[in-house]
Formats: sequence, structure tokens, C-alpha cells
Amino acid sequence: MRILFWSERFWPTVGGVGISSSTLLPALRERGHEFAVITMKEYSDRPEEDEFKGIPVYRLPFWTAVAKGDVGLSIKLRRRVAEIKRKFAHDLLHVFFLGPSILFHFQTRNVCPAPLLVSMDSALPGQGTGKDSLVSRTFRAADWVTCVSSATLNKARRFMPEIVSHSSLIYQGRKPPGLMPAPLPSKAPTLLCLGRLAIEKGFDLALIAFASMFERHPHVRLVVAGDGPERPALEQQARKLGINDAVDFLGWVAPNKVSELINTSTIVVMPSRREGLPQVAMEAALMARPVVAARVGGVPEIVVHGQTGLLVGQEDSSALADAVEFLVAHPEKAAQMGQAARERVKKEFSWDHYMDAYEALYRKLISEKSC
Repeated sequence: MRILFWSERFWPTVGGVGISSSTLLPALRERGHEFAVITMKEYSDRPEEDEFKGIPVYRLPFWTAVAKGDVGLSIKLRRRVAEIKRKFAHDLLHVFFLGPSILFHFQTRNVCPAPLLVSMDSALPGQGTGKDSLVSRTFRAADWVTCVSSATLNKARRFMPEIVSHSSLIYQGRKPPGLMPAPLPSKAPTLLCLGRLAIEKGFDLALIAFASMFERHPHVRLVVAGDGPERPALEQQARKLGINDAVDFLGWVAPNKVSELINTSTIVVMPSRREGLPQVAMEAALMARPVVAARVGGVPEIVVHGQTGLLVGQEDSSALADAVEFLVAHPEKAAQMGQAARERVKKEFSWDHYMDAYEALYRKLISEKSC
């Protein structure tokens, strides 16, 4: 099978989409399937024509063309996409991250007609989901829609009931890392916020929560790992709260170093405002770390409250602080939750099942279209 994989974010971009796609595609390639990737140039300084583990990657400046209304560039991109489609001659188009770039697919959809699989790797966009929106148009054109969590699937079906008969849940799987979990540091606990520094991740709430408990727990440190547009604001917030000496901003962390970083933490904190199925929660679980998280999106499908971590209300920094303080004060309970999280994720979010599900869906859609 020849799969054209269309995702606005792809390696080396960090985050759930970048991580999941950069592991799924090479694994399926090892099973004999061919891939080519079309992604956004704006998310990387890599060259336009690139390669990732034997997979050709085309990075095109879609956002520049759309944002600036550059007609000349849009025409060039349309021609380039058509050229890539003709050359690769795909059996199926897999759209893995919805955004404005998909417009260029619709403008070239007759070049190489093929089934369209749309995967919602995150929550539905908060805006631009009217009946004439690009999201609606994409859903209507899709031969199948997959979502990474029941929460996202239910929301997508409410948004467009027409997809109920051709949509399904596919949980992302994670390979357990070779690194074994270390004991939780309890004498000098470390809280970890990991991910893209963007508003939707809610790391500002983590800073507020940490500041409220710092005087009672001066031995606790907060590590903020990742980069993004909110980093300057978060660093300024830490200074204003008087906790900057107890907060470490690490910046970007290479994907192959994430498990090592989690292994140095005691608790992973996720005060997100919006989530699909967070990779960070799975990575934390595989390293036997309890998670304190906001109850949003697919988070409760990974973090079982009171068993593998603690869940709090959205935008509730006070409850976040209370939950973290409870685990800091009860290290044995924190360790039990971490071990339970590891066992649950290994069982419920199987890597082999993840690959099998997509491989079977690829075959189904391609065979139905050829009949």
C-alpha cells in the first residue's frame, strides 16, 4: 500500500502529533507499506525536500501562502502538491492533523483520486467549525474518520452526525522505553510540566499552584520542559510570583531524552485547557509516574482518578495545588499510583494493537474503493 500522509506537524516538531506520527510511519514501513509525507514548512527549518527514516518528506509553506493571501505562492504550492501526488501515486490519503493546508488537497483532489482517511489526533478546533468551514468540508469528504479518544469521537459525531457510520476510536499506542523506571524522588520532590509552551497546556496554572504551596514545601522544585510562544510570558510570571529560583525552564527536549527526564521527576503535572489523548500522560505512566491533571478531553481515559493519578477541574489552580500536595505528603501512595499507571498503559494502549488497527483500516478503505 502507498499512503500519502498529510500532517501540518511532523518530525522534528515536538508534541503529540509529531511524536505519534514519527513512530507510527516507520513501524508500518517495516511491515512493507510505502509512505510519503506532506507537512508545513513553517514548523521546521528543515529543507523542503527531506527524508525521515527512508520516508520522503515534503515541507511546503502553506501557512505563509494562506496568511498573506499570496496568490502567486498559492498557485505554486497547488502545482507542487499536484506534482507530488502524480509522482507518488498513492492508494490512500491519510490526513493526521486538520488545518488550513488541507485546502491545497481539495484544490488538487482530482490529480490522484484515492480514499480519504481523517484522523483527529487532538480535540476539535474551537473555532472555524461552521457548516461551511474547512473542518466540515473535510469531514464530509472523508471515507473514514478516526479519533484518539472517546471524548474526541463523541464531540466529532455531535458536530457532524453524518460520520457516525464511518468513524471509530483508535487509541494511540506507545512502545515501553528500554529505560526502567527509577524510584520516585521523595526527599526532594520534582514536579514536571512537559510539552509545548502554549496557552492550551495551562502551564500558567501550574505556576500559580506551585506558588501557593511553595512556602509550605520549599524543598519542592518545578521543571518546565518544552518550548513555544508562551515561554517569555511564563518566565515573567514565575518572576512576578517570586518562584523563579525554584522553577527550571529547560527548553526543548529531544524525544529520545523524554523518558530520562520523566525518570527524574516525582509527579507529572498537566493542567491542560484542551487535549485529545495526551502523549505526555502515557509517557509518564510508562515511567511509573503519577499524573495530576485537569479533567479535559481524553485525559480521564488515561488517568484514572485515585488509581493512576489525580484529576481536578479545568482552570482550578487551587485544586491542582491540593492534589500535588497530597501526593508530595504521601510518597507511598504516589509510587503505588505510578506503578498502577504503568501496568494499565502497557495493557490498554498496546503498540501492536495501534499498528494493527491502522493497517486493517488502510486495507479496508483501499479494497472498498477498488471494488
